[in-house]
Amino acid sequence: MEYLEFELPIKELEEQLQKCKIIGEESEVDVTETCKQIEKKLQQARKDIYKKLTPWQRVQLSRHPDRPYTLDYIRAICGSTFLELHGDRSFKDDKAMIGGLGKIGDQSFMFIGQQKGYNTKTRQYRNFGMANPEGYRKALRLMKSAEKFGIPVVTILDTPGAYPGLEAEERGQGEAIARNILEMTRLKVPIITVIIGEGASGGALGIGVGDKVLMLENTWYSVISPESCSSILWRSWEYKEQAAAALKLTASDMKKLKLVDDIIKEPLGGAHRDREKTFKLVSNAIVKSYDEFKNLSPKELVAQRMEKYSNMGVFKG
Repeated sequence: MEYLEFELPIKELEEQLQKCKIIGEESEVDVTETCKQIEKKLQQARKDIYKKLTPWQRVQLSRHPDRPYTLDYIRAICGSTFLELHGDRSFKDDKAMIGGLGKIGDQSFMFIGQQKGYNTKTRQYRNFGMANPEGYRKALRLMKSAEKFGIPVVTILDTPGAYPGLEAEERGQGEAIARNILEMTRLKVPIITVIIGEGASGGALGIGVGDKVLMLENTWYSVISPESCSSILWRSWEYKEQAAAALKLTASDMKKLKLVDDIIKEPLGGAHRDREKTFKLVSNAIVKSYDEFKNLSPKELVAQRMEKYSNMGVFKG
C-alpha cells in the first residue's frame, strides 16, 4: 500500500501496530492492551485526516496508484457477462477508451469509459487514459448501437484530459468531442455517468453528458487540472493547492453548484482501501439511477436531459 504525504501519520501507526503484533507472536509478553491503544489512535487519526481533506488532497487521492480503474469496476460489477467491443470503424482501436456490453442482474448496459494503466508498460499502452479522436468515435458508435437496441448507457470518467498531441488534432480531436456532446444530449436511452477518478476538461465531457451524473467522494471534475491552472495564472506549478481550492472541483463543490446530481460516499481512506465495498456502492447507484429513467419515453428522456443542461449556469439576479 502506498501512502500520500498527508497519510504518513497513519502509516507510522499502522507500522507500530504491526510491530506490536509481531512482538506478541514471537514472545510470551501480553501486548493486547498496547495493540488496542494503538488501534484506537489509528482509528482516530484516520477520522481526523480523512474528514478534513483539502481540495488538493482529494485530487491526490483521485490519482492514488492503488485506486481501482474503469475495467476493475466493470469486471467487479458485471463479472463474466462483460463483452468488450473494439474499434471506431474508421481509424483504429483506441486503448485509452474501452467499452462493451455487460449485465447488472438481468439488466444489460453499454459500459464506456477511460482506462489508465497500472505500471509503465500498461500506462503507455493505455496512453495514460488520454483518448484520441478514434476513442471518442468508438464511444459514439457504441452509444448509437445501444440506442438502436434500447440498452441504457453507463459512462465511467477517469482521465487527465483528451490527448493533446499533434496527430490527435490532425484527426479532429475537438470535432470528435463536440460531436459526442451533441449526440449524447439527444440519445434516446438513459445515460448514467460515474466519475471514479479524474474528470478533466473536454476529455471527460466527451462521454460526460448524462441524465444522472454521479461522483465518487474523492474525485474531481473541472475544465482544467490544478497544475495547469497554476502554470497559467502564476507561471508556476507551485500554486496547485491554491488553484485546486479556487477551481471548486471537488464532489461537494460540484453538487452545490448543481453540476452533478449525487455523491457516492467512499470507504474511509478512499476507494482503494475497500475495493469490494466501493464496487457495491457504485453498482447500487447505477441500478437506482436507471430505475428513475427506465419508464420514461425517449421523447420525455431527451426533453428532461436538454432542460437539465440548459439550466446550468443560469444566473438569477
